[in-house]
Amino acid sequence: MKKKLLIVEDEESLRELYAEELEDNGYDVVKASNGKEGIELVKKEKFDLVIMDIRMPEMDGIEALGKIISMDGKIPVIIYTAYSNYKSNFMTWTADAYLTKSSNLDELVEKIEELLS
Repeated sequence: MKKKLLIVEDEESLRELYAEELEDNGYDVVKASNGKEGIELVKKEKFDLVIMDIRMPEMDGIEALGKIISMDGKIPVIIYTAYSNYKSNFMTWTADAYLTKSSNLDELVEKIEELLS
């Protein structure tokens, strides 16, 4: 059965790019445009992994991460952001991985495979 991923990313072009790349890698992908939307989806559906940006409108990724982990502590979460300075924020330590965005998605795909294996 296909693994189901949730992408929480406010930039539509990036959200579509990640979704396309991950679908090409055999994953079932659901997309949310902010943390609030991501949490609503986690309440309704079962995901194998969440990929989350940090800086987003409505609710940022750090707040959303906390809420998702309190709902389902077993779900792996990858923080995927352009800002490496959040790495020192202790709230991000609850994530399973912290990756800095890159135009090459190989690192992201490798980390997803590692966390799901």
